[in-house]
Amino acid sequence: MRCFDAAMAVRENVAGNVLASLTTMQWNTSSKAWTGGTVTADASLNRRMTVRLAEAVAFAQIGVVGFDGQIELEALRLYGLPEHAPALLCGTPTLPVGQREFAAEVSWDLPNLALSATSLLDVAVTGCRQGDGAHASLASSTRFIELDAATWTTNTVQVMARNISPTASFDFGPATLSVAVMKRRIP
Repeated sequence: MRCFDAAMAVRENVAGNVLASLTTMQWNTSSKAWTGGTVTADASLNRRMTVRLAEAVAFAQIGVVGFDGQIELEALRLYGLPEHAPALLCGTPTLPVGQREFAAEVSWDLPNLALSATSLLDVAVTGCRQGDGAHASLASSTRFIELDAATWTTNTVQVMARNISPTASFDFGPATLSVAVMKRRIP
């Protein structure tokens, strides 16, 4: 367990930074981390190890190592006391924690769409990543324009409009295109 303060500086060998059940944490100077171990056999995998961090620890790195063979980590749960809950549990500057939806609106002047014709438009949606689910809607008065949206690169959604009318072609003026992106959940 390596501990950091709010300025991302390593908190070196500060007593009380890390407390753990089932083991006594020891300071390792070369790795600048607290280490501890516990013997856990297959028959006793239901023993839970609890680690508690000091209030001054703003960030921590957790490593799990098996020295005598492969290990299996069944579950890792992170808990915190409400009075010591960090402002951010995870996240990056470009994707704040908890933010799962992104949206954008642009004006789109579709070209004349003949039968089965398509038109493509790239829309900037800050925060989206390739593979995120995307949805588009156009403020227009026809039901024969089908929209498909795909997040195909970082911060960009490509929207395709297709004329699905069996008989008519369409030529609209500018209309508002709304795009919404939902972040995928990674198991």
